[in-house]
Amino acid sequence: MTKQLTLLLDTNVLIPLQDSYLALSDSLASFHRLALVGGHQLVYHPASLADFERDSDADRRARNLQHVRRYPSLESPAKCPWNTATIGQNDACDNEILYALQCDAAHALVTEDRGLLAKARARGLADRTYTIQTAEDWLRRLHQPHDVSLPNIQDVPLHSLTPDLSSAFFESLREGYPPFDEWFRDKAREGRKAWVYRDDDHSLSAICVYAIQTDERITDDGQRLAGRALKLCTFKVGEAVRGRKIGELFLKAAFRYATDNACEHVFIHADIEKHGYLVNLLVDFGFEDRGTFGRDQMFVKVHPRSAPPGSGWSPFEYVQRFFPHYQSGSEVRKFLVPIQSGFHQILFSDYQGFQTLLFPSGGNIGNAIKLAYLCHAATKEIRAGDLLLFYRSGDEQCVTSLGVVERFEVLDDAAKIASLVRRRTVYSIKQIEEMAVEPTKVVLFRLVEHLPNPVSYQRLQDDGVVTGNIQSITKISDVAFSTVLRAAGR
Repeated sequence: MTKQLTLLLDTNVLIPLQDSYLALSDSLASFHRLALVGGHQLVYHPASLADFERDSDADRRARNLQHVRRYPSLESPAKCPWNTATIGQNDACDNEILYALQCDAAHALVTEDRGLLAKARARGLADRTYTIQTAEDWLRRLHQPHDVSLPNIQDVPLHSLTPDLSSAFFESLREGYPPFDEWFRDKAREGRKAWVYRDDDHSLSAICVYAIQTDERITDDGQRLAGRALKLCTFKVGEAVRGRKIGELFLKAAFRYATDNACEHVFIHADIEKHGYLVNLLVDFGFEDRGTFGRDQMFVKVHPRSAPPGSGWSPFEYVQRFFPHYQSGSEVRKFLVPIQSGFHQILFSDYQGFQTLLFPSGGNIGNAIKLAYLCHAATKEIRAGDLLLFYRSGDEQCVTSLGVVERFEVLDDAAKIASLVRRRTVYSIKQIEEMAVEPTKVVLFRLVEHLPNPVSYQRLQDDGVVTGNIQSITKISDVAFSTVLRAAGR
């Protein structure tokens, strides 16, 4: 039973690791250390050698080839069928790397190449392609789970950030938009607000400025969004804190705010070349490219107040496009999922007992939307789009939360499980190994909400939802599901 991951490294990751003239970033050094601690295999693709051999600088060519060959090469990768005589050498090299990933020659690819990240997205491989920061975060979750905590996102008035305006954090924003300081102060005077994250030293490390717009023109060709829409005006996650799911938490805050304020759309400008990771995130949460606006692309998410008709969408495609709305018709299965209180507290770190708020006391937002759950339940019926009602056993004994299944697998290979759950995991690699001694159910899901009124076990019994103890994942009827939601105030 394999527990080691095979990580395919792009040359922009390999060279700094071996070149003594280059200082390692903290994230790269930590990634390398965690890969060694975990015994994971770091490999390169043979096509990368051909890429270096074309370098006209003989000294640099020899040095880079020497550095790369200190790592093992991927053995006999399949030839990429995407390459034709008209494709350039660099693109052909990228295609060979991505095709090897598609063929499962490695669990994941790690690269800092924005072009390669964009190509991975186009090939449907974005979820297995990592930057250094996100790869380091993934390994840290596997090998140092107690060191990982989801950040607290605070909702603050923009004027409270004016003292930070001269900090280095805002330099890149000024470079991209020289009048940024004037714009910032103008919006602060208007009373605009932002979601922010401050690092351990209290320095500003991430920001998302937001505003409600009405009948907004969003593209150069004159497209407009009718009615109220939530605009994410400035969206930046500092390099030092990338990989901590802060972008996902910003979107979680945006979706809840849009719902509470009757906004039918959420939209944001993005530079595809510079912000490949952000674009991947936006597309994964249902944003669509609507065209150009100046130098940027305009990404829009439809966010209807009422659940739209479900025809034409699979249950999971529907929740991906219209989150937090979901399908609950008879074609969608419903399950009660028991979780011991200790794991419940880890998995749902923002659950506040019998009072659920987007921003609990202190103005914080907790865990992310995309999560993973592992168990040894007997069921094999779960499918993408099915609905999960999570039951907290032990202390509270109540149904607390609602999720929608994204993917379900049965696996007994620890490395495959770790690769599948990726950065959603709250399980250490040791816990995954212990579970993988027998077939393990892996449930990837999206958390829709914590229920306004948790439903007690006694209420479940009184309403005929259950007749005995809830000890394993249990399929429930459409009527029982509706009964629980009514009791929860939904």
